[in-house]
Amino acid sequence: MGIKIDGIFRGAQGRDIVHRWEGNPLFGISDLSFNCSDILNAGVVTFQENLLLLVTIESLAGQRCVHLAQLGKGGRFEVDSKPFLKPSTDPKFKCHESGGILDARVTFLEGNYYIVYDAFGEHGYRLAMARTKDFKRVERLGLVSEPDTKAGALFPEKIGGRYARLERPTQGGSIWITYSDDLTYWGGSEVVIGPRGGYWDSDRVGAGAVPMEIEQGWLLIYYGAKDTSAGPIYRIGAVILDRNDPTKVVGRSGIPILAPRENYERLGDVANLVFSTGAVIDNDEHLHLFYGAADSCICLGTTTVKEIVDVCMEGGGGG
Repeated sequence: MGIKIDGIFRGAQGRDIVHRWEGNPLFGISDLSFNCSDILNAGVVTFQENLLLLVTIESLAGQRCVHLAQLGKGGRFEVDSKPFLKPSTDPKFKCHESGGILDARVTFLEGNYYIVYDAFGEHGYRLAMARTKDFKRVERLGLVSEPDTKAGALFPEKIGGRYARLERPTQGGSIWITYSDDLTYWGGSEVVIGPRGGYWDSDRVGAGAVPMEIEQGWLLIYYGAKDTSAGPIYRIGAVILDRNDPTKVVGRSGIPILAPRENYERLGDVANLVFSTGAVIDNDEHLHLFYGAADSCICLGTTTVKEIVDVCMEGGGGG
């Protein structure tokens, strides 16, 4: 399963189940070859035996686009100055993407790389989907959700003969699953998990990385928010979903696997925030989590699949 990852991914440490890379952040605004206002989150995929990040970057003018970043020979990520995905001028998409596109999550499925991203425009948030084979040319497939929907993550396999994705409608703050026969028309939505009163994820939850298949089912890294008088705190948790029916919870972490502790996670454009849209599992069953910190830089954390499974199966996490 996965790939072999070396180099910068050794030397992780920390107090959470996900251990921070000792060189965090991976990169921030000052590391780029061009000027920008902000760096948010990064989807991740293995492509041609290399790691490829799809990073949300906000320009000085305030528009968010998705840029590619590749791991170079020196062990550092090189971020393309030219956006890979930017708001469309096509009338079909323009009003829905005028405010920017962000939070790309990448799934390899049936020989293609599918990118589900948040489109923000005149009518709020909607999910949109694009497709590529080589990360040089990209084709928009369409807007694939109702308004006020974010955090879309496409499963890497069909479930019950249908394509499936996770999403978070704004109303209710829960993670839902919805299905499609053709990747265009979606329906049959059901709730997967919701916020839990009294827990660290008491106000809203959303899919983080694309679901990953493990022995116990589908491993989903998700984000949870708890509102406080000083603003929300965003943490990261994990849940294992049944392989054949993802609305059934096999186990869910009662505690966050990563919480904002370091200054680069607590201080920034959005304080007290760790937020992931990408993770990979290597050949040694290590999980490498790429996450945005305080909406100001991209960071890395590492743990083992076993550690995450153990905390999900310990109980006390609810459904």
